[in-house]
Order: sequence, then C-alpha cells, then structure tokens
Amino acid sequence: MKKSIIHGVIILAMTTFAGCDKYLDKLDNPNLVTDPPINGQLATVTYETGMNCYRMGDVTSYFTQYLASNQQASDADIYNEVDYSTTWSNFYAAMMNIRQMIDKADATSAFQHRGVGKILMAYNLNMLVTTFGDVPYSEAMQGQQLLVPKFDSQTDLLQTSLLLLEEGIADLQLTGASVELGTSNDVIHGGNAEAWIKTAYALKARFLNQLSKTSAYDPAQILSTLENAYTSNGDDAALIAFDGRSPWNQAAYDNTQLLLDGWLSSQFVDALNGTTFGIEDPRLPKIATLTQFGDYRGTPNGAGRIGTGTDDEESYLSLDGYYSKGGAPILLVTYAEMKFIEAEAAFHNNDKATAYAAYLAGINAHMSKLGVSDADRNAYVNNPAVSVGEDDLTLDLIFKEKYVAMFLNPESWVDMRRHDYQYKDFDLPEHAAMNTFIRRVAYPTIEISRNGANVPTITGLDEKLVWDE
Repeated sequence: MKKSIIHGVIILAMTTFAGCDKYLDKLDNPNLVTDPPINGQLATVTYETGMNCYRMGDVTSYFTQYLASNQQASDADIYNEVDYSTTWSNFYAAMMNIRQMIDKADATSAFQHRGVGKILMAYNLNMLVTTFGDVPYSEAMQGQQLLVPKFDSQTDLLQTSLLLLEEGIADLQLTGASVELGTSNDVIHGGNAEAWIKTAYALKARFLNQLSKTSAYDPAQILSTLENAYTSNGDDAALIAFDGRSPWNQAAYDNTQLLLDGWLSSQFVDALNGTTFGIEDPRLPKIATLTQFGDYRGTPNGAGRIGTGTDDEESYLSLDGYYSKGGAPILLVTYAEMKFIEAEAAFHNNDKATAYAAYLAGINAHMSKLGVSDADRNAYVNNPAVSVGEDDLTLDLIFKEKYVAMFLNPESWVDMRRHDYQYKDFDLPEHAAMNTFIRRVAYPTIEISRNGANVPTITGLDEKLVWDE
C-alpha cells in the first residue's frame, strides 16, 4: 500500500511540473502550476535526484569499466566526445525544482524542506562539478531573467557544496517547522529528518575525501565527520519508488528483448571471477548472468560483442541481480562507502588498525547488502588475499574493494581519477581515442548553443579538474 501511495505522489508531482524539461524555462512556462504544495515538490526533487544518480552513473560506468558497449569503438567506450545535453538538462531541471522548494520553504518556515533541499542541491551540484568542472550556479536557475549565466569556478563550487550541507544540517535541527516532511512524499528517506542529517554528514565525508590530491585534504576532519554519518546499511540513501521499472531493471529487461543494454565490462567481471585477483567473489552471481559456457565473461571496452548478442556468450546485468531486479533501488550514498572512506582517511592518518577494521567492515556491509550468504562471505573475507592483516593493508586494496562496492555509482569515477586509474590490469579501452585515461567530459551542445560566450574552453577529455591535479 505504501509503495502505491508513493508511486501516486510521484506521478502527481511529476505531472505538476510537466511541459518543459529545460531549466531556463521552468519559472516562466504558463503550463506549470505556479504554487505547488511543498510536499509535492518534495516528491519531485527526491525522485529526480535519485534518477540523476542513475543518469550520471549510466555515463560514468563506461569510464570506470563497469559497463561496456556491445558495439565496437562506441564513442562512450573509447573517449570520443559525447553530447550529454540530456543529462545536463535533467540536472538543471532537478536543481530548478529544488530551488523552488527551498524558496517556498524559506517563505513559509518549512525548515525541514529547506534543509533537505539544500542537501539535494549539494548532491546534484557536486556530481555536475566532478564531471564537467566549472558550471553555472550563482546566476543560474533564474528563469528568463538571465539566459546567459556565468560559469562559477570548480574551487568555489566545491566549497558551495560543503556550505549547503552545513546549512541543510542546521535547518533540519531547527524546531517549529510549519510543515513536516511527508513520509510518502520523500522517496529517499521516507520523511525522516534524522536520516537526512546522517546523509548530509555522509556527503560531507565524501566531498572532503574528493580533495585527497589537494593541500586541503584533512583525514582527521573526515574521520570526525564520519562519527555523525551512517552506522549500518539501514541508513543508506536510496531511491525506492519508480515510474515503471527501476532503471537498471529496465536495462536488463531490454537486453532480454534484444534491445542490447546492460553489458558488463571484462574489467569488472575479471576483477570478480578470479581472473585478476585469483579469488572468486561471491558478489558476481548477485549481479551478472551466466554465459552459455556456465561461467562469467565480460565484454572488453571498445571491442564490442563477440557473438551475435543473443547467444549468451557474454555476461549482462541479471534480471535477478541486486542492482537490476524488479524494483531494485538506486543507491545514492551507502554505509559501505563510508567504511571505505574511513579506511582511506585512517590510512592517511597513519592509523592502520582503524583503516584495516573499516576496510573489512566495508566488504562485509556490501556483501550483506547484496544478500551473500554468511558462508560465502566468510570464505571470501578470510581468504589471505583479502584478510592481509593491518600491516600489509594498502591503498590499492582499499580502492579495489571500494570499486566493487560502488558498482554503477558515479562517485566511483571520482575515485578512479583520485587513484590515477591504478587498479590491477586496468587498461585503456580498445581503439581508445586518447593515449591516456579520460578525466572529464565535454560541455554539452545545449549550453554551448545558448551560452557559448561563457562556456569555458577545454583542452581535451584528458584535462584534469582542479581536485584531480
């Protein structure tokens, strides 16, 4: 019953905002309801933010080689410029709706909605910045009043994201809100303000960890922040209700209908099937389909499929898999991620005991999340290749296990760049358009066509963003 209510609220809220998906038009379209109920706005912004996690993950998962195209030399696989105008528009449409909710909350003393809005704004903005670099923000989302907003610097926007989180936490801690979060309207945390505060701290830890290659990196601050973040898998921020099939379930279903999608990269499959590390990971059957040969085989990025695409010679996202089954959640931020952030920060803080305990806890948390049996989990964790002891723990091991736990999440591409792609046997895609790994994406044509004078010039897709230098 609750799922049906949530679904109905989403449809109502999405219908409220139907008619235009370009952020510059959102305030001036006469077809839009000008004063929607604030809990209707909450349904829209939580749903669209969760979908943006999927949308960005669908872009970056080819760079992290979770996924591979079935077509040889596909542009996304081999680092050719791809026009991500739709992704860009979806993000700014969501951020426009978030801005409207924040403004309404500010005018009506709906402090909880304002707090959630700022946290969601920080989340969307950070994904844009870590993908595109400089983006419009301070002059954006003003409707037709400003058609050519300036691009703010990455450095400023990374700080803005952190400030938004701090303000969101403060708002959620206020008492006397004029209206509380609707439990069936919030499709991420079910109207739980305390859960949102934990998520804000989790995101703060993530954002601070993104600075690991800069002088601003402070592992002690990250460890302190984590004390207020997640304590179990039950705290995870996840989109749990959908308009139809959940997105990765749709990809898996499409593949069974010969609309080829959801193909797994050989890099990811080999990391789990024993090829790369000499140990079979029990999470692979929770994700991938078996081939006709009774094993798991990926598709090399850039190479395209081996067979016809219909004969199960490669592994795909499974219709029964954790990430791609019916109603599979979109995971925005997780407890497992927090444990790996803790492991990395403690490692840099010269606290090997804490780092090692967090590293093992992250593996265990993710396996529990996917439903791996206790026996299989223990066999994997107790293998000497995994349980190396705190003295032999390395950053490579932490990043390797985090790579598995962050499957399909766009934050994994941030990790890839922070770790300079130093994963075992991680190679450039076949037919790669560059002789080095991708570091950013190009600005979309939709922005160049209407705001070209302000769009920054880039040197190529190997150009490093400020936190990656």
